Amino acid sequence: MPKVAFYTLGCKVNQYESDAMAELFKSRGYDIVDFESVADVYVINTCDVTNESARKSRQVLRKAARKNPNAIIAAVGCYAQLESEELSNIEGIDVIVGTRDRHRIVDLVEEAEKQNRQIIAVKDIMEQHSFENIAFKGHRQKTRAFLKIQEGCNMFCSYCIIPYARGPIRSRPIDSILQEVESLINDGFKEIVLTGIHLGLYGYDFGSKGPHLFDVILELSKIKELKRIRLSSIEALELSDEFINGVAELGNFCNHFHIPLQSGSDKILKLMHRRYDTGQFKERIEYIRKHIKDVAITTDVIVGFPGESNEDFDESYNFIKEVGFSKLHVFPFSPRKGTPAAQMEGRVTKAIKEKRSTRLIELSHILEMSFRKNFEGKTMDVLFEDRIPDGMYEGLTTNYIKVRAKSDKDIRNQIIPVKFEQNYENYILGQIIE
Repeated sequence: MPKVAFYTLGCKVNQYESDAMAELFKSRGYDIVDFESVADVYVINTCDVTNESARKSRQVLRKAARKNPNAIIAAVGCYAQLESEELSNIEGIDVIVGTRDRHRIVDLVEEAEKQNRQIIAVKDIMEQHSFENIAFKGHRQKTRAFLKIQEGCNMFCSYCIIPYARGPIRSRPIDSILQEVESLINDGFKEIVLTGIHLGLYGYDFGSKGPHLFDVILELSKIKELKRIRLSSIEALELSDEFINGVAELGNFCNHFHIPLQSGSDKILKLMHRRYDTGQFKERIEYIRKHIKDVAITTDVIVGFPGESNEDFDESYNFIKEVGFSKLHVFPFSPRKGTPAAQMEGRVTKAIKEKRSTRLIELSHILEMSFRKNFEGKTMDVLFEDRIPDGMYEGLTTNYIKVRAKSDKDIRNQIIPVKFEQNYENYILGQIIE
């Protein structure tokens, strides 16, 4: 039985697509092995969102070629889409597939091996106008499954390469979504995370008659066996009053939103070509908190964008502190060739970006501790995922609080009420309520 190994860089969408491609190989008689193993085929799902991710993509491709010089090496994904010519000159790469035609990955690999030649399957992504169903059984974690329902982005923020790599928005038909959800539930999953490149624009390519994102959520909420529906990431202005009021009525919708801010400075938001200002963003957060109990709001922030002065950063820092997110994901600005921001003046030095990143990461720890402290003494349902040492189990609440509790029984993939007792640096300790 031939062996295939995968290595995935980047986001959860990439991970979903890697797992879907793995299913294609499995259905054709391949054995899926760990990347550190010697395999007959290596598939590297690349990322190009930062200089570091592009560098790591090249590094992993070369590592695979060294591991087994006789293996077929396939570069897939965003970096392959944007830099196919560069990759074609790296010794050992046999197959290059962009962000379409991944459903053909097994055929392309076998064709490259049979014909003993390099195959480049990269087409103009801007001409792709339908959602590509790669395979069912996408990215499945221990108790949560990520379900990709949308592809592409039309926003063209000045720093972002993704619209050039992923193309225009394409939405997955709702029948296809429900079919995969049924498979996930049959396999025992209790929580599904809806994901996409620009999730809030799901259905806009279908026209005004939809369906749109809320329609998908509403259909999923009717499935009794599905205990939790979570969103991966969504833009602030796509969370309308109607949407918030609608999901607030659903018993299995998780009270957690990941809403990218990127900067708390109106000047920098304008340079980024973001479509809101801090006033609009804050108004959306306040509306959400007013209508959804105990909601957690996490965010992304970019530091060191061209032109970001000390005053701009301080303004951003203070806005983030004022909003009171429950967690921050902090990214130093990385110029990507082909984006407007790569040509902007006012570059911020690496040392300053690192200093600002450190300050925001420290603030994130404070905000996380503060958010969890609000729940000391309360009882909440926890979906347990992992067994850890000393008879402890770890899981998550609907509002994304990491919880640890002791149990003599195996409670993985069970939803159990826990009374929260003590707040630690990265989790809250609780007592299981029998």
